[in-house]
Amino acid sequence: MKSLNMEKRWIFPLVISSFVCFFLVVTSFNMGLITSLHTFNSIFSIFPTHVKINQTNPYFAESKINQAPAPPAAPPVPRFAYLVSGSKGDLEKLWRTLQALYHPRNYYVVHLDLESPPQERLELASRVEKDPIFAQVGNVHMIAKANMVTYRGPTMVANTLHACAILLKKYTDWDWFINLSASDYPLVTQDDLIYTFSDLKREFNFIEHTSRLGWKEGQRAMPLIVDPGLYKTTKSDIYWASPKRALPTSFKLFTGSAWMILSRAFVEYCIWGWDNLPRNLLMYYTNFVSSPEGYFQTVVCNAPEFATTVINHDMHYISWDYPPRQHPHTLNINDTAKMIGSDAAFARKFKQNDPVLDKIDKELLHRSNGSFTLGGWCTGKPRCSKVGNLTKLKPGPGAKRLRRLIGKLVLTAKFSQHQCN
Repeated sequence: MKSLNMEKRWIFPLVISSFVCFFLVVTSFNMGLITSLHTFNSIFSIFPTHVKINQTNPYFAESKINQAPAPPAAPPVPRFAYLVSGSKGDLEKLWRTLQALYHPRNYYVVHLDLESPPQERLELASRVEKDPIFAQVGNVHMIAKANMVTYRGPTMVANTLHACAILLKKYTDWDWFINLSASDYPLVTQDDLIYTFSDLKREFNFIEHTSRLGWKEGQRAMPLIVDPGLYKTTKSDIYWASPKRALPTSFKLFTGSAWMILSRAFVEYCIWGWDNLPRNLLMYYTNFVSSPEGYFQTVVCNAPEFATTVINHDMHYISWDYPPRQHPHTLNINDTAKMIGSDAAFARKFKQNDPVLDKIDKELLHRSNGSFTLGGWCTGKPRCSKVGNLTKLKPGPGAKRLRRLIGKLVLTAKFSQHQCN
């Protein structure tokens, strides 16, 4: 009986102990299972358990397909590179033209030839150096070592190529080259010009040209001349040599205006001359009468890669004598309506401080004497005393006129077979 009671006393603690052990084992197992599952899931969580197409995820092709195509980028606002040249007595004319043409986006090379007195060249250099806007922007360069330029010989071509080489070396981001003289003057603002050319193909070359030489065949192409400006320091007329020469057969001659707007690509071709055509033609035109009116025309029209880029206009209004269209009339205030009606960007030639220039300043350029032409870049008091946003343009009526002219010219060139003919 005593033994039976002893067994009963041990059963209850044994049951309790067994239950506690079982509870601990189960709890440990569950915790380990949870931990193991968490580790397992964390390893495989980098892979999706099912594929869900997310149209905003950039890694899926569908997101690209469903996105609207980005609008084409607008062409950058163009830059122009100018040569403005003059001779003896042209200091004030050149300075006024430079101020009327100035825009901080553009680049300018100015040149007074060797015939101009040293005092004029020093004064021009001083003005360029001391002008606060020129000094701040650094886009006006004067050719300090002046060249001799005789306008009937090849020295004008050499001076133009010299300026092109300077512009190519100093500045890398311009689009078109424009050559002007101190007797030229703009009929539109630079904002008008930049705005109008923004939509144009950068390869266009605005060069008046024709292969119908007419009287120039016998009086310019066939005579041989020597230009003293190539080796003398004083200006004199060309020398005539004999006998005359025959017309060339390896290339076709063209003639036209000495004033033009050239693409950067064509300017590079003229300077580098990688197929030797520009150099060969430069040697030929060394003995050619009035070579500035033929050299660039003949180069561009005999180079297949550039012949299709020519627009037959020099962007000038010029009142020629007739016949033989060799000497331009000096423009005055009575020519204002014709100049505006031409829709051209520039006109020539003008006398110094002629009243017609004041009329152009007031009515077309909105420029006061001694200041720059107004543009979107102008800030400060007085106006244009500080440089603002260089890409801000404020085109005016001049842009409308110029767009009308260029639209006609480009359309004519597109549907015409008369380029370089």
